[in-house]
Amino acid sequence: MGSLFRSAEMTLCQLFLQSEAAYACVSELGELGLVQFRDLNPDVNVFQRKFVNEVRRCDEMERKLRYLEKEIKKDGIPMLDTGENPEAPQPREMIDLEATFEKLENELREVNQNAEALKRNFLELTELKQILRKTQVFFDEAERGASAHQMADPTREEEQVTLLGEEGLRAGGQALKLGFVAGVILRERIPAFERMLWRACRGNVFLRQAEIETPLEDPSTGDQVYKSVFIIFFQGDQLKTRVKKICEGFRATLYPCPEAPTDRREMAMGVMTRIEDLNTVLGQTQDHRHRVLVAAAKNIKNWFIKVRKIKAIYHTLNLFNLDVTQKCLIAECWVPVLDLENIQLALRRGTERSGSSVPPILNKMETPEDPPTYNNTNKFTNAFQILIDSYGVASYREMNPSPYTIITFPFLFAVMFGDLGHGAIVTLFALWMVLKEKPLAAKKSDNEIWNIFFGGRYLILLMGLFSMYTGFIYNDVFSKSFNVFGSHWQTVNLTKSNVHSLPSEIMLDPATNEYMGTPYPIGMDPIWQLAQNKIIFQNSFKMKISIILGITHMLFGVTISLFNMKYFNQTMNILFDFIPQVIFLSFLFLYMCVMMFIKWLEYYATNDPADFQYGTRCAPSILITFINMVLQKESPVEEGCSTEMYPGQMIIQKFLFVCALLCVPWMLLAKPIYIMRQRKQKELHHQITTPRENGDAEAMHNNTSSPPAQHGGHGGHGEEDSGTGDLFIRQAIHTIEYVLGSVSHTASYLRLWALSLAHAQLSEVLWTMVLSKGLALDDWVGGIALYLIFAFWGTLTIGILVLMEGLSAFLHTLRLHWVEFQSKFYEGAGYAFQPFAFEAILDTGSTGPIED
Repeated sequence: MGSLFRSAEMTLCQLFLQSEAAYACVSELGELGLVQFRDLNPDVNVFQRKFVNEVRRCDEMERKLRYLEKEIKKDGIPMLDTGENPEAPQPREMIDLEATFEKLENELREVNQNAEALKRNFLELTELKQILRKTQVFFDEAERGASAHQMADPTREEEQVTLLGEEGLRAGGQALKLGFVAGVILRERIPAFERMLWRACRGNVFLRQAEIETPLEDPSTGDQVYKSVFIIFFQGDQLKTRVKKICEGFRATLYPCPEAPTDRREMAMGVMTRIEDLNTVLGQTQDHRHRVLVAAAKNIKNWFIKVRKIKAIYHTLNLFNLDVTQKCLIAECWVPVLDLENIQLALRRGTERSGSSVPPILNKMETPEDPPTYNNTNKFTNAFQILIDSYGVASYREMNPSPYTIITFPFLFAVMFGDLGHGAIVTLFALWMVLKEKPLAAKKSDNEIWNIFFGGRYLILLMGLFSMYTGFIYNDVFSKSFNVFGSHWQTVNLTKSNVHSLPSEIMLDPATNEYMGTPYPIGMDPIWQLAQNKIIFQNSFKMKISIILGITHMLFGVTISLFNMKYFNQTMNILFDFIPQVIFLSFLFLYMCVMMFIKWLEYYATNDPADFQYGTRCAPSILITFINMVLQKESPVEEGCSTEMYPGQMIIQKFLFVCALLCVPWMLLAKPIYIMRQRKQKELHHQITTPRENGDAEAMHNNTSSPPAQHGGHGGHGEEDSGTGDLFIRQAIHTIEYVLGSVSHTASYLRLWALSLAHAQLSEVLWTMVLSKGLALDDWVGGIALYLIFAFWGTLTIGILVLMEGLSAFLHTLRLHWVEFQSKFYEGAGYAFQPFAFEAILDTGSTGPIED
């Protein structure tokens, strides 16, 4: 648990690996996932590194696998995922994998090319069949029309005049012979095609077209397209050339069509025979393609894992250096100190797998660099750690706020989202994600919003459970309350017999005899839901609770800073930062919370003249009392009331305020003055101990040089090396930030009160203005209306009160932790530990972190 409350201790190690064993050792370290390698070749181009050819081979294998995956998905074949995690293959196995992928790709491409050619032939034959069928209809209609009233039909005569001219008609009634072309064109191009023919040929062509009812498959894209058959009659070679160019421009396909009916029938029979043969061949081709893809689908997941592991290993090996003998690889890596033994065991396993006789060497190194921050998490704590790291990764060995956030984050969220019903909805949703964790995680959705919800399922579960708890304390369920123990107000006692006879709005006054004098056992009395002064009561209660929770939360954050200072041996910071900060926050704002408890215990509602000075009229305002304490004024009181809440209040308040006031110059001046005095003492010490001889210049330089910086420092890096002005400016900024922040941060916790009231009021508005309207209806019409109204109410409840209000409360809680809580102790200036781990690489699809 040490790495949960504080980041794990890290060390920089130098690793010596024999070239033959390097691949296997890195593979074992990738399975372990506890080593972050450094790039020892930052100035070497990526394409000039030792294992760049192996990486390219892996890229090529990945390309082939992606091609296979695309074809498998196109056919809708399920890819078998057994959940296995095969080890990285040995380098010699890469040749077998490459040969397998090459064979599959070539076979599949050949099958696809053959299938595309067959489909293209099938499409051409199908279109030719449709042309022969439709043109036969055109010619039959023309023959029937000609045998009937060819000469008497004025429209027919007009067509012939247009096509043949008047001279052709006057030449003894013997018509000239017309030429024609037939083809197929996309249906949406017909109008433009017809207009172009008319304009380009000046009306000297005759176009007939008919739609093909069934869609045809485009061989190149596989899409279903709708086409039409057309036939164009014309006269002369000039128009024929012009018509063919227009057809080519509109991408119309022209087919030969015999003039004689017998020739057309013979061609149609031949086309039908060829279509049947093509169907048979196409079916066999598709079966063969399907068998190839089914066989590949069984292994493609494992192939992807193997190739990505090989590629990640060679990427990592490119970070290493070669020694002068070219037989040893040298690496530098950050490792957790507690896991050194596991890393040594992994290196031994890798050496044994490779058959090498030279064991690897792992040496610790001293370095002035700050190590990376490594907080070991599991599936439960990971979501909370992500919340903290989103603000900033903790500095090395700094106190980790994550374990405390596990409790404080859902609790503060629940204070703002306190509703038993809404909390139950959130809890059930999170519980479903937790119970279905494995199948949901296996789907690996690309939906970013869903991944956020699923990643924080345990956080959402706690938020829902805490919301149910605070909803139970508020006695609030969809703006209604539970009457479990019976009301403790005598005249309005809630029972099954009189609950319907109670007034809709009542005024509760605890000073009257209506109040029994004993509070409701747990939470709020249910009668407050019917009270006219409910908002006044909840306002005061929730506002004071928010201040108390806020001061406690901030004091806890200041206390955590003490553990950081003690761990890093920062005694100066304890004396000049922590102690005055605690005194300032406690003597002013914690004292305000103490006065709230004193007021709750000292004053009570009464109409007895003997207890007048302890009644609500004499109860002072805590806010006014606190302001007068700061301004050193006496609080105004009612006539006959005591001026003090407890004996000696004014003296104690003056003492506390003076002490808090003295903390400001204490924080502002003490630390810079102390550092300046230390510098003067060091200078005097150097002047006394430094030799005066000319020959000892080198010794003088060594004595005055500062010692090497030690990693792991926290808070105040470089303060002793700063100038005098910088010291005072930096300390002034910290002091002003803390003093003003104490006020603003305390007020910021009032968002707990504001959002809690807003959530309760929105819930009440939805109940009153929506659902209660349906509950008031009678008969069967009321049942139908209630069904529809409840659906509308449920949609608004989940969409507005659960999702939008929940998101709002989540963001406000996040701000309270990032700003009000973590600013008291959290520096967040570190960088994350990114180990070489196959698990992370396979999840993200990358080749592993490479340090720039």
